Parts: sequence; structure tokens; C-alpha cells
Amino acid sequence: QVQLVESGGGLVQAGGSLRLSCAASGRTFSTYAMGWFRRAPGKEREFVAAISWNGGGSYYADSVKGRFTISRDNAKNTVYLQMNSLKPEDTAVYYCAARKPMDIATMAQLYDYWGQGTQVTVSS
Repeated sequence: QVQLVESGGGLVQAGGSLRLSCAASGRTFSTYAMGWFRRAPGKEREFVAAISWNGGGSYYADSVKGRFTISRDNAKNTVYLQMNSLKPEDTAVYYCAARKPMDIATMAQLYDYWGQGTQVTVSS
């Protein structure tokens, strides 16, 4: 069992930056691949970024590629999402998720555990 708690969301102007954190409980964090997803008002949940168990591989949605960076610190049981050059269309609730297979996945149904989410609002 893994419990995930996101933090770092907030209100930022377009062009600004935020760093989201997701702290995981348990001693087996390093055996999970991790992902970030988001849900904007009135839209479906969408994939944002994912990282493999050891950080050796990562993958991004086209909409955030070049602006967002996913990373992890297994010693701290934490995964991060650095978001730069934010746009109003990035406004959403951001969720982190964990999956036991250690490889990257972009489909939400392949993740086993989810956090409660953190709100990110980008003003124009």
C-alpha cells in the first residue's frame, strides 16, 4: 500500500513557475514508477509526465514537453514536477500516481495508487 500526498500548487501568473511535490509513504517507493496527471474544469483527466522507478526514463505529454520536468528522490520518497513557462491552459488539479510495474505508463488505469490532488491556477 502506498499513500501519496501532493503539495506545491497555487496561483501563479502566466509565464511563471511552480514546483509540485508528491510525498509517498512506505519503504518500497523506489519500486514504483510514478506519474503526474491533471484534470481541468470540464475536461477529462489527462497524462502529464511519468518517470521510471530509478529516474532513468521519463516521458511527457506533448503539451508540456520542454516546459515541465519530472524528477524523483528515492531517498526522500518524493517525486517532483517542475513547471516553467506556465500557461492559463495549465490550470487544473494535478494528481500524482504510482504503479507497481517499474516502467513508464501514460494510461491512468495502469496506475494503482493516487493522491488527492493539488490545485494549480495560472492567471493570464
